[in-house]
Amino acid sequence: MQKRKSKRTDKKISRKTPYLTGLVQRFGKQAGAKVLVEPTWKYAAQLTYKNGTRRYLRYLTLDLNHVGASDIAKDKDFAKFFMKKMGYPVAKGKVFFKPVFARAIGSTDSYESAERFAKKLGFPLIVKPNSLSQGSCIALVRKSSALKSALKQVFEQDRAAIVEEYRPGKDYRIVVLDNEIISAYERKALEVVGDGTHTIKQLLVAKQKLFEAKKRDTRIDSTDVRIRQALREQKKTWKSVLKDGEVLVLMPNANLSTGGESVDVTKTIHPGYKKIAIALTRDMGLRIAGVDIMVTHGDITEAPQKKNFFIIEINASPGLDHYVTTGKEQKKIVEDMYLKVLRAMAKK
Repeated sequence: MQKRKSKRTDKKISRKTPYLTGLVQRFGKQAGAKVLVEPTWKYAAQLTYKNGTRRYLRYLTLDLNHVGASDIAKDKDFAKFFMKKMGYPVAKGKVFFKPVFARAIGSTDSYESAERFAKKLGFPLIVKPNSLSQGSCIALVRKSSALKSALKQVFEQDRAAIVEEYRPGKDYRIVVLDNEIISAYERKALEVVGDGTHTIKQLLVAKQKLFEAKKRDTRIDSTDVRIRQALREQKKTWKSVLKDGEVLVLMPNANLSTGGESVDVTKTIHPGYKKIAIALTRDMGLRIAGVDIMVTHGDITEAPQKKNFFIIEINASPGLDHYVTTGKEQKKIVEDMYLKVLRAMAKK
């Protein structure tokens, strides 16, 4: 009796090449490097230059910044400490720990002490993870019960959370490479604008379709607790119809990865802010960085005054994969920047 051939169940999974890996493959030769990409996951690559120098890519991190400086930048609390000591304005805040981690390191800074600190500092406050990126778990809290809930959400993904004062304003990302401003843009939080006809839910669905039409891979998560909280606080439901021109902000942060949008200000940014971003990048030991600045009075086209802005954070691996999908000009800015980065990496 002839045996039946069994069907193969080990089909190779086809994975999409990450944006930065694709750029490295496209521009490697132009930058004078031979590129070798790890084929299974496609997150890692090796670049070999003609002078024998080898550099590496891992997801959004290129082998350009020093490891120690990069690790400090990833830790928001440590980064704020050094920025403040060097005279850069930062928001008042404090780090608190997941209970199991607090016990392990011998700290009493957890839920209870966070509540005492919050009452002393005064609501509303911002709660955010110490080491996550792309706007994950950032929450605007207005009372103690919301604080505990926000901390709990952070502690599900990070062992430390930062509680800091809420200082609203205009949120900007400035990208620096070797003493040069590569791009600057205002980041606007996810919002919908009423037309007097459609519900909030319908407006959000339309925004998602617009993202898809622009080939922007951002997915708006309508189940996000922060969106539900924004609706409750503004006494709205998914079925509410906004007046024509009425703006409803749905997120407490302006990250593009959570549905925010960008307005390019590269040509209009004041030289004073350029100087600050370049100096901060250098002072933090970085060659490439995304400097996030909140301007609380006026905007970035005006001369900076110390009380009018503060540094939100500095990012050693400024992922621009969402920014690049916001327009043709932005795409060219990003591609030109990474070509410069790849060339700069050849230096021993």
